[in-house]
Parts: sequence; structure tokens; C-alpha cells
Amino acid sequence: MSFYRFARAVVLSMFRVVFRVRVVGKDRVPATGAYIVAPSHRSILDIPFAAFITRREVRFLAKDDLFERPIGAKLFDALGAVKVERGTADRAALRALEDALVAGTPVAIFPEGTRRAGPEIEELFAGAAYLAVKLGVPIVPVGIGGSEHILPRGKVFPRIHRVAVSVGEPIVPPAPEGRARRSAATALTEQLRAELQRSFDDANRLAR
Repeated sequence: MSFYRFARAVVLSMFRVVFRVRVVGKDRVPATGAYIVAPSHRSILDIPFAAFITRREVRFLAKDDLFERPIGAKLFDALGAVKVERGTADRAALRALEDALVAGTPVAIFPEGTRRAGPEIEELFAGAAYLAVKLGVPIVPVGIGGSEHILPRGKVFPRIHRVAVSVGEPIVPPAPEGRARRSAATALTEQLRAELQRSFDDANRLAR
């Protein structure tokens, strides 16, 4: 935890100055208890940008190739990352996030699954909604505007661009039982897509 706080303070302080980060709606983030942060995803830098919404430790999924080198594995483990194998239904990663939520720790899941481009939030994966319905925890939609211009796909060197982070209203899931959970997760995913689009639109407007 001490390393997490140190690394977070260093990275976020630097990002705040360099990218002139503006955060709106921070008061909507639950002060206690577990919840799922569901950010838009346009850059590999979206994880630290999403961290601006709370001072609490947040567990997040990180692609497996970030753990290939020993230093990377130690760094991301210390930062609370959960390794996920891309292109698979990584049940072990979902179980790790579920354990964190049960323990009262917030987690972050990019519902778009991978980095996408453009202003539209399209079809989402259902993992975030599934965990929310199963555990009865809220989902917090977070739009991150401007990050797409910093390090687009295929680029090696970042460019300076203003970033805005807009927190939407938390979405409280229903409490269905048994097989009804699947249909509830599907409906919740569609609700999340609409709310995330609103937050993303707001963030993009503020980042211009």
C-alpha cells in the first residue's frame, strides 16, 4: 500500500501538470465500500487518468505482456494490477477482481475491452455488469477525454494534450437471482453504454 501511494502520487502529480488534467463529478464517487470503475479506453495512459477520481487503492486489469519482464511484473503487482490474458475469457482474473470487491476494494474494468478510437462508445463487454449484478456493487462510468491524442496506436512518442476526466452518476444494479442474472447483466451493460457515452462526450468537450 505504501508503494502504491508513493507511485500514485508521483505519477498523478506529473500527469496533472503535463496534461493539465481536469476532473469533474468527483463527488459522485462512493467514499466507502466496493464499486466498479468503468472508464472509456482510448490510450494506454487511461489507467493513471482514471486514478484521478479517488485516493483509494483501485485494482485494475493489465494485459499480460506488461508482466513479461521481472521489473514490470513487480511494478504492476505492487500497483494492484491483475494480469489478464488478452483474447481469452480469463476467469482467474475475474475471480481476483471479485475477491477484491468482496473485500471492499474498488476495481477498474475497461468495458470496451481494448483501446478503441473515435467519439462513440460502441458495444461493451458484459464483465463489469456481470460482477456488479452478482455482488450488488455500483458501477461508476468515467469518461476520459483527450487521451487519444497523446499516444495513438502505432505512435512511440507521446504528444502533449489537455485531458479531462468526467465521472457519471453511479449505476446501482438490480438484485436478481439465478438465471435472471444474465439478462440483468445484459440490460445493465446497455445502460452503462449510454451513461459512459454521456460522460465521454462531456470529457471530450472539456478537453478541447
